[in-house]
Amino acid sequence: MSKGEPVILTQFIREKRWIPANREEALKIIADEMPETDPEGTLAYLLSEVKRVSQVTLGECRFKALQTS
Repeated sequence: MSKGEPVILTQFIREKRWIPANREEALKIIADEMPETDPEGTLAYLLSEVKRVSQVTLGECRFKALQTS
């Protein structure tokens, strides 16, 4: 992730653990889950949404920001 972007955690719906994902991993997950969308644009949307809501679900994967406090 670039400076200023939150650290993203991912969790597939069949999993119990949240796993940290870097930008490339997040883009691959997005491309796999939603191949008809633009991965970069979708990632930008996810990054903005996880700042204001607890988590976002895309296909079978959940995304959330790592809480740092």
